[in-house]
Amino acid sequence: MKCYAVEDLHPGMKTARPVYSNRGQLIIEEGTMLTTALISRLFFYGIESADVEDLYEKEEGQASGEEKIFIPRTSYAQQVKQRPEFMEFQIDYTKKLSSVRDSFGSICQADGEIDVSELLSGTSELLSKASTTLGLLDMLHNMRQIDDSIYAHSMNVALISRTLGEWLHFSKEDLALLTLCGMLHDIGKTALPQELLNKPGKYTEEEYARVQQHTLLGYKILKDLPLDVHVKRAALQHHERGDGSGYPQGLKDGEIDPFAQIVAIADVYDAMTAARSYRAPLCPFQVIDAFEKEGLQKYHPQYILTFLKRIAHSYQHNRVLLSNGQSGTIVMINPKHLTQPILQMDDGSIFDLTEHQGLSISKII
Repeated sequence: MKCYAVEDLHPGMKTARPVYSNRGQLIIEEGTMLTTALISRLFFYGIESADVEDLYEKEEGQASGEEKIFIPRTSYAQQVKQRPEFMEFQIDYTKKLSSVRDSFGSICQADGEIDVSELLSGTSELLSKASTTLGLLDMLHNMRQIDDSIYAHSMNVALISRTLGEWLHFSKEDLALLTLCGMLHDIGKTALPQELLNKPGKYTEEEYARVQQHTLLGYKILKDLPLDVHVKRAALQHHERGDGSGYPQGLKDGEIDPFAQIVAIADVYDAMTAARSYRAPLCPFQVIDAFEKEGLQKYHPQYILTFLKRIAHSYQHNRVLLSNGQSGTIVMINPKHLTQPILQMDDGSIFDLTEHQGLSISKII
């Protein structure tokens, strides 16, 4: 019996133990022969690994007594974690996280004080640890598996916001301001009970209404501090949407602070790629699809289109798993259909996802 990461499972393997969801629901019984559909089901439930019986493959023409043991390929997440730059990033990220936690504590005191230089210190160093945008997003995703606190989310949003600002050619001064907007956008959540924020499962309507108050609470915490108005508005308006469907004021595109609009995109992206008790983390292409289905009119056109195109193109040449269990490598991003690239399948064939509307990318592998 061996334990395999789900992305390393193959049809024909047989489970050595029952597989249960995070909530204790039986997903696959012991002794079941895996199929592409069953493996896809494991991904759907956010299962990370499964125990299977030792798998042996016979080569063509091999004598019946000679066996070759199957050696799984290293998963994408494992590859990221084994990179030297991730190990350095993890150390610096953890140090910075402690600093952010202390800064939030000081700000939220009755006579709150804020040291902007302290909040911003170290962010440039973190960004420099990643040689590419893809490297940064991958490392942030893997750090979230270690710490998914308000502080980690705030730091992720700060770094993603700054990255989008760079793509939009913001000045050095505006990049620093945008980073601060991202860092403080959710500070209002520190005024809410931890048991509410950490509740497993979805909120009731009453609970969700209470969580929505974090925008007003954040503005209240920041409004009298010596901060740029963009920072205060980002805390208040990062859940506003361009079509007027957001909160707390139901503002529309021209009424929403531009820095808050960028933070909103980074906030949603980081939340969608995080695991929740009721769903597995979404892969970048699932996030792009979710943005498109939600309605791009909810976000500033230039900001959201720049962000989604950059995200999609950063994953070109990566191997992906399709919703039917097949896998291949992205060889070309379709500019009109970002979630439907052209793939080279593992058997060498070319596969255009625009011609297969029922299929989608479910995981980077």
